[in-house]
Amino acid sequence: MPPDRRAQTAHLDEITPIVSGEFGILPLRTRFGIESFGVNAYTALTDGGRVIEEHDELSSGAGRHEELYFVAKGHAIFMLDGQEVDAPAGTFVFISDPQVRRGAFGLEEGTTVLVAGGVPGKAFKASPWEAWLEAWPLLEAGNPEGGIEIFKRTLATYPGNPNVLYNLACFEALAGRTDDALEHLAEAVEGDPRTRDWAQGDSDFDSIRADPRFPTP
Repeated sequence: MPPDRRAQTAHLDEITPIVSGEFGILPLRTRFGIESFGVNAYTALTDGGRVIEEHDELSSGAGRHEELYFVAKGHAIFMLDGQEVDAPAGTFVFISDPQVRRGAFGLEEGTTVLVAGGVPGKAFKASPWEAWLEAWPLLEAGNPEGGIEIFKRTLATYPGNPNVLYNLACFEALAGRTDDALEHLAEAVEGDPRTRDWAQGDSDFDSIRADPRFPTP
């Protein structure tokens, strides 16, 4: 059915996940055009595969959200600051402290976890990393320039954010914008030195890796 801002429906199986390493991301917020709260879903691609990456809500890509996880399908095992939490289908896991390291594995292929989040007392802003989620389908469609515009728009909300700058540089390198890519990658490294290490094995930068301006260890 065509999009209708008054009411929309979708089944889990109708939303194509974006594969990100070991797991798939179902981009629910952008799928429905949700602007008042953060929500996405994650799915395990294999038995025993990761379904939620290990992270906290303090990094440059995070939104410092409190988060509610709901195991919608399958069976997950969460790790919360090293403590194992068994989470079969129907289980809620709420994490209010953004410092808590969290992650999860799906005991079954297709284990799917819904995640909702936001910052208490503040109007919702999408986490910086979600710009990648919005831009990736454009890259897959052969339109990296469209993705570049999304990252630039996100930088207006999060000026100087290393995560956004890094992903912007990736798309610029893929679009053949060598000077822009090297400039924004350098800014990302200055803001978060970890991005220097990320860049070393990132194939998005293969076209600019030989340039003497490329950051090296």
